[in-house]
Amino acid sequence: MKRRDFIQTSSAAALGALAFPEFLNAFKKVGQVGVQLYSVRDAISKDLMGTLTKVAQIGYDHVELAGYGDGKVYGKSPAEFKKILDDLGLKTFSSHLGLDILRGDWERAVADAKLLGQRYVVCPYLMENERKNIDQYKKLCELLNKCGEIAKKAGLQLAYHNHDFEFMTLDGQIPFDLMLKECDANLVKIEMDLYWTKKAGKDPLAYFKNNPGRIELWHVKDMDNTQQQFFTEVGNGTIDWKPIFKAGKKSGMKYFFVEQDICKNHTPLESIEISYNYLKNLRY
Repeated sequence: MKRRDFIQTSSAAALGALAFPEFLNAFKKVGQVGVQLYSVRDAISKDLMGTLTKVAQIGYDHVELAGYGDGKVYGKSPAEFKKILDDLGLKTFSSHLGLDILRGDWERAVADAKLLGQRYVVCPYLMENERKNIDQYKKLCELLNKCGEIAKKAGLQLAYHNHDFEFMTLDGQIPFDLMLKECDANLVKIEMDLYWTKKAGKDPLAYFKNNPGRIELWHVKDMDNTQQQFFTEVGNGTIDWKPIFKAGKKSGMKYFFVEQDICKNHTPLESIEISYNYLKNLRY
């Protein structure tokens, strides 16, 4: 290419980028990629160090925990577990803590999360007997507000993680929408599981738009192209990730975590590696 032609082409591209901001979006990357360790729970139960080492070798920057109980993290003290992560170059910003912990020694759990260097504590799931009617959801909101206030005083943020059942009409109401209304937006953020939201037939982008800045955490997993709409590796399914990541600022997303509850065609470690490679190469 002649120098004059190169200059003209470059100038046109630059003007195009200024005139059409979406031109630059094609060059955006997703940034740091985290993984929810529930994805590799069986491997961790057999070989904690080996599994975490493999997670780090894949390239993950940080991990979300799902193994806390009685003051232990996967059987280690918070200090011991933090050292393991430090030695592997991993960080942890978030933990899943069940309702039994929220109703129990919540202050201790929050203090331990603080020792780990975390920023979020997440209520991850409701058992079937905990979500039979809308009154139970209203009481849950009261508990989340109370626990969220305790977390906030310690410098942490409480969040709630959804599945699909929160979007199913119950007593004439949609529980998830009720929770968004009844929970204090400053005390209770959302960790949106994008797979379960889509499985329920809901549009995550609409929730981002209607609740700007509140959906600070994401679970990223894909949906296969079958009638069952089963879990699959990110990039191997039907979910269009580009518009979702493009709307990350509107969502308020601070961290996202790959999670795959069940792996059909690969081992869990292989599955999270496939998801990682897709996400690190994603441009939107």
